[in-house]
Amino acid sequence: MRILGLDPGLRHTGWGVVETEGTRLRFVACGTVDPRTEGAMAERLKDLHDALAEVLRTHKPDEAAVEETFLNKNPGSTLKLGHARGVVLLAPALFGLPVAEYSAKSVKQSVVGTGAATKDQIDMMVRTLLPGCNPPTADAADALAVAICHGHLAGTKRSWSAGRSDAAAIQALAGGRR
Repeated sequence: MRILGLDPGLRHTGWGVVETEGTRLRFVACGTVDPRTEGAMAERLKDLHDALAEVLRTHKPDEAAVEETFLNKNPGSTLKLGHARGVVLLAPALFGLPVAEYSAKSVKQSVVGTGAATKDQIDMMVRTLLPGCNPPTADAADALAVAICHGHLAGTKRSWSAGRSDAAAIQALAGGRR
């Protein structure tokens, strides 16, 4: 399965693509979208959308995962981040992809093992888990971490669901008795 991880921001949105097969991870690509910093908000958001649409067309992911945002002390910054987050959630949905959301703490725990991990620790673990990747920015490394988190958690959910399906099939074959 090919997963697009996204770390939303109006100034810098990180993206990272990984492939998962069972518990194996493979790095595909990563980068950062840097919309213009001046101009009307609508044009800046369009820049973000257009760049993400190109990433989606180029890398053809099966699913997307987005890091949830936290509230800033500055209400204006929080609102602007919310606008960017809306575009980041919408772009993969327009391509028909399921979009999962993960808290920063969940991403850190999944990749580093602690919800209090630093940016440097995340970067180091992303490079360890995805040999050959060299994220150009912390935002790209964070996006890869989101994709890794989704790969781990979604894979576990799929395995669990498959196990339940097998149990249901066995129960049906046994005439509904346990």
